[in-house]
Amino acid sequence: MNDPIQVTVWNEFRHEKTNEKVRKIYPDGMHATIAEFLGRQSDLAVRTATLDEPEHGLTQEVLDKTDVLTWWGHMAHREVKDEIVERVQKRVLEGMGLIVLHSGHYSKIFKRMLGTTCSLKWRESTDKERFWNVMPSHPIAAGIGDYFEIPREEMYGEPFGIPTPDELIFISWFTGGEVFRSGATWTRGHGRIFYFRPGHETYPTYHQKEVQQVITNAVRWAKPTVCIPDICPKTKPIEFLPAE
Repeated sequence: MNDPIQVTVWNEFRHEKTNEKVRKIYPDGMHATIAEFLGRQSDLAVRTATLDEPEHGLTQEVLDKTDVLTWWGHMAHREVKDEIVERVQKRVLEGMGLIVLHSGHYSKIFKRMLGTTCSLKWRESTDKERFWNVMPSHPIAAGIGDYFEIPREEMYGEPFGIPTPDELIFISWFTGGEVFRSGATWTRGHGRIFYFRPGHETYPTYHQKEVQQVITNAVRWAKPTVCIPDICPKTKPIEFLPAE
């Protein structure tokens, strides 16, 4: 039997402490909800980490034991220490998977990995969001039909300041008329990255089965295939080289 995939669910965990509406939806934090549904899977071993823990809960020891890291942030992007961002980046380049959720599009780590602004249009209103599955053969789309809908969500609209995705899996349409590249992948170094758009804190998005299915699929897809330390070694030639 294969060892379980080691997942760390990271959340800044601020809205849940200060906003009663958010606290009613996620009384123990969004990270707890995400960790709970991932933890139901026998092939996943899940831990959580939050911004206000020492080293944001992302010590070198924790990251060394993490196969896939999920990331949710919003109001405190600037409080994430640069040395922790560099630590996470190094692990992704070595092979760790990274899943960035919703407003994590503006996180230091996502912008660092993609090298672009990651900016977009937005509106918090009463929009319905329809997710079109444009790559149904992809493992992240397993179990998802032609589309699924979220009754109310924050709108994100194009242009989205990201490099062209390696794979575009979902495109969203909103009742306000906008569309958005809402599920996309990249490879950086040896690590796989997936961005998944839904998850505004004032809506119960992470309780919806389709959203849970996509995130679960993404964790399995993003698990490392290799773990190659990010070093720059001096090597000897394989074959004999005559002296000059």
